[in-house]
Amino acid sequence: MNDMKKLVLLPSILVMLTFTGCARHAQIIIDPHGVDMGQYQADLAECQHLAQQVDSKVGGRVVGGAIVGAIAGSIIGGNSTTVRAAQLGALSGGVSGDAATKQERNRVVKNCLRNRGYQVLN
Repeated sequence: MNDMKKLVLLPSILVMLTFTGCARHAQIIIDPHGVDMGQYQADLAECQHLAQQVDSKVGGRVVGGAIVGAIAGSIIGGNSTTVRAAQLGALSGGVSGDAATKQERNRVVKNCLRNRGYQVLN
């Protein structure tokens, strides 16, 4: 496999591996005192479903990272440096966007649970 294919394939694989964790929800800790856990599980599922409405921030950050990386690469060196820098910028942007999306969805779930009367501890 030539170097150019490796440069394209590696960031693509890393991005895919990064996003395999997207489906997991952050652990929410509530005070269970006086809580009907069956109702809590139903409310938690509804709140997680509502949180899926948060738009993903990955796409925009991938593009932004690629642009910043390409500009930095063109300043530092030639075409191959520009391509590598753009790929690393896109990867970094994707990871950053994924983290921002998860954080906002987690905040929505916690606010939803608080609004339903649960005492969220974390």
